[in-house]
Amino acid sequence: MPRIASPRVALCLVLLVSGCAAKDPKTTSRTPEAGYVVMAAQDAPLEVELAGRTAAFETAEVRPQVSGVIQARRFVEGAIVQKGQTLYEIDPSLYRAAEQQAAANLANAEATLGAAQAKADRYRPLADIEAVSKQDYTDAAAAAKQAAAQVAQARASLATARINLNFTRTPAPITGRIGRSAATTGALVTSGQADALATITRLDPMYVDIQQSSADLVALKRELASGGGAPSSATVKLTLEDGSAYPYPGRIEFSEAIVDPNTGAVTLRASFPNPQALLLPGMFVRAKLSQVTLHNAILAPQQGVSRDPKGAATVMVVGKGNRAELRTITADRTVGDKWLVTAGLSPGDKVITEGLDRVKAGAPVRPVLAGSPMRSGGAAKGR
Repeated sequence: MPRIASPRVALCLVLLVSGCAAKDPKTTSRTPEAGYVVMAAQDAPLEVELAGRTAAFETAEVRPQVSGVIQARRFVEGAIVQKGQTLYEIDPSLYRAAEQQAAANLANAEATLGAAQAKADRYRPLADIEAVSKQDYTDAAAAAKQAAAQVAQARASLATARINLNFTRTPAPITGRIGRSAATTGALVTSGQADALATITRLDPMYVDIQQSSADLVALKRELASGGGAPSSATVKLTLEDGSAYPYPGRIEFSEAIVDPNTGAVTLRASFPNPQALLLPGMFVRAKLSQVTLHNAILAPQQGVSRDPKGAATVMVVGKGNRAELRTITADRTVGDKWLVTAGLSPGDKVITEGLDRVKAGAPVRPVLAGSPMRSGGAAKGR
């Protein structure tokens, strides 16, 4: 006669069977959740990063206007000098004497003019009554005019002498930072000499000359002509030689109208404020600017874009019936932290960016908005 199992043994068998059923993958499989981002048409400024070099806003070389020996230097090398400030003093002895001589010549000419004019004035009524000949009056009037011309010449000579005397104090032509002095006290300088005594540079604001290839410029103009984009703002940002960002933005001032035959590039000139003198002439920098803004552009998040073995860009989108669909797109450049998609996506497409490690092409998914808490627990955000 068969033996009947006890109730305790029967209960254990039931629990064992139910446990095995719970571990059945067919009963535990669930549709994976997929976080998506909805594509929308938007304006996208296309930024380019180009090489540039800084240049001083103004540069002036200090040269003597008269010859002589330098008696004093009135500036500190490397300091800021103001326009009109005396930089060098040249021995004024000869030029002061020339001024005094010119003043004496003017006084002599004015005295001669007075006597000649008085004689002409006396002869005029006498000539009318024929007390003196007409020729005598004509000669007196001509002598007065000659004396007046000599006065004008003497005044011009005096003005020239005074100008030369003033030139013995060499002024700063502009306001800026002055460099080292090429001449010392006691040095002989000459008018119009080739070597400058010093150089003054104005560092605030500062120019940056940016080089852009003519091919890129032609492509930019075609893009604008096609109507697919509009000119962007002229704002420029700089990256310094050490990789740090320059704190002040600049603006494009103008573009050269010719192409450099040696480099095949066009020069764009930008102006930057430089209150802290971080920029010095001759520095190499990187300039980032946007020259065109595309209308109705599609920007896909980088975490949703992958590359197949052939290098083509692909994305997973939520297709019909909430099934994952692998789609090949054209994405040749980035705009900020996103890919600019020129083909393969349309406004309204749902690109999967979260849970990609559990999504397979053609398989059903449960779409949720990216960033929402996933009930299936912590889906990975990468492929």
